[in-house]
Amino acid sequence: MSASLLLALLPPPDLSERVWAFRDRSGVRDAAAVPHITVKARSGLDDSVGEVARAVAAKQTTVRVQVGGPRLFSNGSALHLAVYSPGAVQLHLALLDALRPAQRFGYEGPQMTPHLTLALPRRGVQLPELLADAEGAFADLEWGPFVFTARALTLMRKPGPGGIYAPVEEWPLGAD
Repeated sequence: MSASLLLALLPPPDLSERVWAFRDRSGVRDAAAVPHITVKARSGLDDSVGEVARAVAAKQTTVRVQVGGPRLFSNGSALHLAVYSPGAVQLHLALLDALRPAQRFGYEGPQMTPHLTLALPRRGVQLPELLADAEGAFADLEWGPFVFTARALTLMRKPGPGGIYAPVEEWPLGAD
């Protein structure tokens, strides 16, 4: 299987460290190891994505992000921290428009739900049980979101099965 790519906004180090600490305590190891908020999933992305991503990033403004408490997607696909960010959705739509992927995932488009994944359903990982631990670890985010401004669009690459997504290149938002 070949490498997978995605485009994301990265949270600041203090929030990333909290996510890593939670995953370490919970024994979670998966492809979302480097904390990120996906703004364009892998459909339509190949090694030429950099040129388009750089151009889109330059025309956008920085993105305000509010990270809230833990949630489970109703289909059980992920345990995540809730994210409220109209700017992230706007960036997602601009990327879709510029990339024009032949295929789209069902969650792509204006209905896209920004989120920061804590864990994916893997062997030995029971997301409903892990939710209770996450609610304790991130209880403060229920009372007041963690707010930051993303200043770059990041290309992340997963080398193949068993690998993790890791940042490989980034472009400043609003460089035009």
